[in-house]
Amino acid sequence: MLMTKKSKPKEGKTAVYLNGKFVGYHPDGKSLANRLRERRRMNELNYQVNIFYNSRVNELHLISDRGRVRRPYLVIENGKIRFTPEIVKRVKNNELGWQHLVKMGIIEYLDAQEEENTLIASRQEDITDEHTHLEVDPSNIFGVVASVLPYPEHNSSPRITMACAMAKQSLGIYATNFGTRYDTRAYAMYYPQQPVVSTSVYKALNLKEKSAGQNCVVALMSHHGYNMADAIVVNRSAVDRGLFRVVMFKTYETEERLYPGGQKDSIELPTPEVVGFRGEEAYSHLDEDGIVIPESAVKGRDVLVGKTSPPRFLEEISVFGAIEEKKRESSLPLKSGELGKVDSVLITEGPSGNRLVKARIRSVKTPEVGDKLASRHGQKGVIGLLVPHENMPFTECGVVPDLIVNPHAIPSRMTAGHLLEMLGGKAGAIGGKLNNGTAFSGDTEEQYRELLEKAGFDEYGEEVLYDGVTGKAIKVKIFVGVIYYQRLHHLVSNKMHVRSRGPVQLLTHQPTEGRAREGGLRFGEMERDCLIGYGASMLIKERLLEESDKTVQLVCSECGSTATHDYARNRNLCPVCGSENVQSVEISYAFKLLLDEIKSLYIFPRLLLGKKGG
Repeated sequence: MLMTKKSKPKEGKTAVYLNGKFVGYHPDGKSLANRLRERRRMNELNYQVNIFYNSRVNELHLISDRGRVRRPYLVIENGKIRFTPEIVKRVKNNELGWQHLVKMGIIEYLDAQEEENTLIASRQEDITDEHTHLEVDPSNIFGVVASVLPYPEHNSSPRITMACAMAKQSLGIYATNFGTRYDTRAYAMYYPQQPVVSTSVYKALNLKEKSAGQNCVVALMSHHGYNMADAIVVNRSAVDRGLFRVVMFKTYETEERLYPGGQKDSIELPTPEVVGFRGEEAYSHLDEDGIVIPESAVKGRDVLVGKTSPPRFLEEISVFGAIEEKKRESSLPLKSGELGKVDSVLITEGPSGNRLVKARIRSVKTPEVGDKLASRHGQKGVIGLLVPHENMPFTECGVVPDLIVNPHAIPSRMTAGHLLEMLGGKAGAIGGKLNNGTAFSGDTEEQYRELLEKAGFDEYGEEVLYDGVTGKAIKVKIFVGVIYYQRLHHLVSNKMHVRSRGPVQLLTHQPTEGRAREGGLRFGEMERDCLIGYGASMLIKERLLEESDKTVQLVCSECGSTATHDYARNRNLCPVCGSENVQSVEISYAFKLLLDEIKSLYIFPRLLLGKKGG
């Protein structure tokens, strides 16, 4: 964009700018802006140009830059909307489309600057003579994801943000051709449903074809403390019948790599002569070609594709002639801790023209304690207990809730939309129709109450529940409704991790970090501080030394430097002072590393030894 010197204002004249560049003066900027807008509405000026008159500094800006955010509005003139009933009829008869309405000046796109010159009504009933535009729909203030959420105007804004974030994590049918795709990781729900309470945008996007949740009968009550702090009690029998059941697909792939010197990997069944042979059991699921047989039940560390690689270094020719080059084992195993069935195998060519094999593993993920569920109102929680059908509370009609959610989750979060959807879902289930929860224009609480009353239910959705164990009526009425819940992809089976012994880092000799590397759980500074507070010194020693990077180091008693063992003469020797008066000391390997780094700074650290307990 050209940077130009701002013009000196002429008395009474309007400075005109095109995309920030000064082009001249005009005697009456306001009337020029109105005339240009009229031309734009008559399709004589491109609809992508915006006109902004700044009355405070008497400037007229014509803006046609790319990258502006613009929104459509219906045009109002002299208190009358241009979108007349006759035009509505023509739109319904498919005589006019969206672009026709834009060209006719009925719909106008405004950017942030031109909006400063307007007065926009959100509803048709609110229109006065001062209004210049009308919102196409009040729920237009939301984006695509937020528009799918029911009753967002009844929830606090952070909960809407959270609901949007979690809608993206919900498991459903992400693509209709998931059976033929080889995605790295994918989930598909067995019995997805469309929500009883949905929005107009949900219908417009036809999201019922790619649903990501199920309608659940939910009771708001506590259940023996198992749904404290956002936990959710789930009906085990509903889970057995397929509630929130998903299948996970994971793809493993390997390729025959080409090495410098013309050598190449080979996909085959490795023989015991191969360096790094894993044992017969690891290759038990492979076919003769070295590739796993589909529908084999595999577990952690089982080989999916057998592969051998040429040796890293060429062997020298010895006195007896050339030594036979031993192949290296480089098969593709299933990661430890995983199990499933081989769903399908794809054999193809990679970009380099070499053979490429992909194996897709299928595993059914049944809801279990620790899995995450969420409604569309930012009310997330993990499963705290699975209760058999016969032990769950039930209503007078014998209806058993699928989920029991804690009532404490509602008041402080101010998610009234959650309660309204429960009421709407119940009314929809009883009345046999899908209800509308679109923001600002959805079905109201009064409509739902009327419907419930007609059907002989309590108008506020409350019911008497009976304890499934004792059979006695629970003394208070409990709010029961139908609401759409989503299962999120934070599955406990993909996160669960435990270790007793395992790999350590090469540099520090401390355990590795992370589930993928079979790492330990970090015992950090704050955990250490707790143990110091309790005076549990032996526990600190065990955690930070015995279970971590304990090493025995030789230390010279004379000069305090680290000593070494001379294997030729079989004696301990100090390399600094030559003394043989050397003691073995238990220290952390990380501390030994620190001493080495201090030495690299030309500082001589000394360990002064005293008598034990002295």
